[in-house]
Amino acid sequence: MQTSDMKLTEHLLEMRKRVIRIVVVLLVMLAAGLSLASSAISYLKNAPPANSLSWHALSPWDGIRVYMQFSLLFALVVTLPFSLYQLWQFAKPGLTETERRVTLKFIPLSAALMVAGTSFAYFVVFRMSLLFLRRLNSSMELEETYGIAQYFSFMFNIVIPCALMFELPIVIAFLTALRLLTPTLLRKWRRYGYMLLVVLSTLIAPPDLLSNLFILVPFLLLFEISILLSAAIHNRSSSRNTAWDADAAHSA
Repeated sequence: MQTSDMKLTEHLLEMRKRVIRIVVVLLVMLAAGLSLASSAISYLKNAPPANSLSWHALSPWDGIRVYMQFSLLFALVVTLPFSLYQLWQFAKPGLTETERRVTLKFIPLSAALMVAGTSFAYFVVFRMSLLFLRRLNSSMELEETYGIAQYFSFMFNIVIPCALMFELPIVIAFLTALRLLTPTLLRKWRRYGYMLLVVLSTLIAPPDLLSNLFILVPFLLLFEISILLSAAIHNRSSSRNTAWDADAAHSA
């Protein structure tokens, strides 16, 4: 009992150390984001689709709110690979050598997918959504007045979910490598996954069929790729275990 308590205490201390490191890096990146916010906001203001808009401050807090929103998004994106590495370090003692090599490869891939998801969300989904809504406002003969805080909140509400969705293959592959998830379970819950993706695409896309399909199809492809990755990792792990068992039986 005492040995079990000591192991639990060691695990908690190790987890505490990893969490502290993540928080420290997050705070450093938050400060870096604040220093970069002015240049980034200026670029976004002069690039389409914002270059045809007139931004307004509807509250004294709008400026600092936008700075903090950008800084937090920047910090989360940059800190993600480091956070995954700390999670890998925490789980490392319980992994085999093969599992360590396989799961470690997911970390740089997660950063690449995050960049891809953010780019897709901003350059495709956000611009398409804003264009649709501006056309709708124009058809109603409305005079457009955009608050800078509302504009960026609208943008982040689209970009963040899309960027996180692009992490789905890595998360599922990582959990499969750790034997916490199986392709059989994913296939069993496929219909519910599809329903969830349909709801998500409806929430972040303009309310027309073409736009919804344009967002939904990449999400469904990501889900199917995740299942294929899970199956490949699971089959490889199973074949290794079978070979190991056969060698052990032969030696015995």
